[in-house]
Amino acid sequence: MLIGYQVNKPQSLLINIFHIGDRDMKQFGRRDFLKIAGASGAVAIGAGVVNAGGVMPQVSSGDTTGHGVSVTQNQLSWQEMDAHHQEKVDIFVENIGKDPNFWGVPMEYEMDGDVKVFRITCKEVEWEVEAGITAVAMTYNGVVPGPEIRVTEGDRIRLIVTNEMTQSTAIHFHGLKIENSQDGVPMLTQPVIRPGDTFTYEFTTRNPGTHMYHSHHNSAEQVTRGLLGALIIEPKDKSREPVVTADYNLVLNDSGLGQFTFNGKSFPYTQPIIAKKGDRIRIRYFNEGLMIHPMHLHGLPQLVFAKDGYPLPMPFMCDTLNIAPGERYDVIVDCDEPGMWAFHCHILSHAEGPDGMFGMVTVLIVQE
Repeated sequence: MLIGYQVNKPQSLLINIFHIGDRDMKQFGRRDFLKIAGASGAVAIGAGVVNAGGVMPQVSSGDTTGHGVSVTQNQLSWQEMDAHHQEKVDIFVENIGKDPNFWGVPMEYEMDGDVKVFRITCKEVEWEVEAGITAVAMTYNGVVPGPEIRVTEGDRIRLIVTNEMTQSTAIHFHGLKIENSQDGVPMLTQPVIRPGDTFTYEFTTRNPGTHMYHSHHNSAEQVTRGLLGALIIEPKDKSREPVVTADYNLVLNDSGLGQFTFNGKSFPYTQPIIAKKGDRIRIRYFNEGLMIHPMHLHGLPQLVFAKDGYPLPMPFMCDTLNIAPGERYDVIVDCDEPGMWAFHCHILSHAEGPDGMFGMVTVLIVQE
C-alpha cells in the first residue's frame, strides 16, 4: 500500500521534507505534506465498512465488530470518495503539533516522607474526540486517557481518589501484584466510592512493567467512556531494559466515546509519532476497549519483547500485532526507512471507509 499524496503537479516538485524537528511541528502544514510523497499515490489503507460520517454502523445480527454491512450503502462517485479521503488527510496534516498532550501527560505527585502521593479526581467533562464531535467523558483529572502514573519498582505510593461524578466508582490496578485489599473491586475488596466521597489506596509496587489503571465498577461503561490510564513501573535494575530514543503510550478504545480512538482521539485528530532515521522507539500498547485490535505498522517491523508487563522469553518480529481487551504489549521499532508510514488497526471497519480514514489511524513520520 502506498503512503503519499495525489497532486496535479510534476513529480519533480515533490521534494523530501523529512527535516522538521519537534519545535517546527506547529508550522508543519499541507504545503509541507505535499512535498513528502516522492512517488505519487493516494493515501490508502483498505476498504472499510462504515457510514458516511465515519462511524461504525449498525451491524448485522450476531456481529459486534462492525462487520456485516455492505459498502454499497454509500453510493459515492469515485471523485467524491477521493475528495473525502483527501480532505481527511489535509485535516490531519494541518493538525500536526496542535495537541501537545496527545502522547500523554504525567500525573504529578508530592512526597509524604518516603511515600509518593497522587491525587485523582474522577469527573465528567465534555471531551472533544474530533473537531465538532464531543462526548460526555468520565475522566481522571479531566483528560482521556488519565494522566500517566510512572513510578519505580519498590516505590510506596498513595492514591487519594475523589469522586465528583454522578455514579459510584473504584480504581483497579490492572496487572499489578498487590495486596487484595487494594485490588479495587467494589463489593469484593472495598466499598464503592460514592459520588462526593474520597477513598485512599496505598501499596508498594512489586512487579515492573507496562500496566493500567481503570474503573472496576460499571466498567463496560466507565472504562470505555474514559476512566483508564497507563501505569508504568520502571525496574530498579534497568540493565536489561532496551535503550530507546523515545517511549510512546498508545491506548486503544472503541466504544463509550462514540468513536474508535487512539489516546482519546479519532483520526484525523490523532497525532503522528515523529522520529529521525536511525532512531529506535518503544511503543506500549494498552487495549482498554471491548474489541480485539490488530495493530499494523506499514513498512517497519515491530519487535515484540514484552506482554502484560512480563519480558517474553523469545521476542518476535511482526508487522501486525493482535491485541485483545486488557492486554498490553511492548514493541521496539527501528526507524531505518524515511517516509510517512501509516499506522492503524487492521480491522478495516475501524480505520477507513468511503469517506476516508477515520478512527484508529495515525502515522509514523521518519525524517532523514
